[in-house]
Amino acid sequence: MRLLLVRHGQTESNVRRVLDTAVPGPGLTELGQQQAAALPEALRGEPIEAVYASTQTRAELTAVPLATARELPIQVRDGLREVSAGDLEMRGDEAAIEQYLTIVFTWPEGDVDLRMPGGESGREVLNRFDAVVQEVADLGLDAVVVVSHGAMIRVWTAARARNVDATFAAAHALSNTGLVALDGDPASGWAVLSWEGAAVGGPALADPATHGPGGDPLT
Repeated sequence: MRLLLVRHGQTESNVRRVLDTAVPGPGLTELGQQQAAALPEALRGEPIEAVYASTQTRAELTAVPLATARELPIQVRDGLREVSAGDLEMRGDEAAIEQYLTIVFTWPEGDVDLRMPGGESGREVLNRFDAVVQEVADLGLDAVVVVSHGAMIRVWTAARARNVDATFAAAHALSNTGLVALDGDPASGWAVLSWEGAAVGGPALADPATHGPGGDPLT
C-alpha cells in the first residue's frame, strides 16, 4: 500500500518555535488554513481511500479539506499524536529544542527505552504509531493519508523504513504540510518513495520563517 504521511499546517506555536505537544493543542494560523486547503489539489492524483488524523486539533483541521473533497470520514487516532515533550513542554530555548531532538533521534538508532524527561519512551512512541499503521494496513487499501506531526513522522519513518535512517531524518525536517510517501506494509517493511520538505501545495505556501535548510524541526 501507499502510505502518505502529512505534517499538519502551521500553528501559532510553530511561529513562536515552542515545543507544543499537549492534546488538543492549538489550531491553525491563516497560513496553516491555506496549506490545508491546498491538500486536495496537491494530492489529486493519489487514489486515497481513507484519511486518518491525530487527536490534536491542528491535525484534524488539516485533514478536513481533503476528507471533504474525497467524501471520506476522518479517522481520529490518539496513536498518531506528536511525541510528548514532557518536562520540556512549551519551551522554545535552544537547549530544550536540542535535548528534545537528540532524544527522539536516538530512538531509531536502537535506544528505544530512553525516555523523554517527564514524557514517553521511544518504545511507547513507536508502538502507538505502529498500532495505527497496522490498522490502516489491515484495510487492504491502495493509498491512505495520515495527518500527523513533524517529530512523529520523522522518527517513525527513520525507525521503520529500510532506506532512511536517523541521520537522514534528523537532517531533513518537514515544513508544515510536508509529505513523506512510503510503499510497503508492516510485514514486508516500508520504503520511502519521496521526502518533500516544502508544503505540498508548493513553495508559495511554505513559511519563509521556518522553511529553509533543514526546515522547521518543531512540533
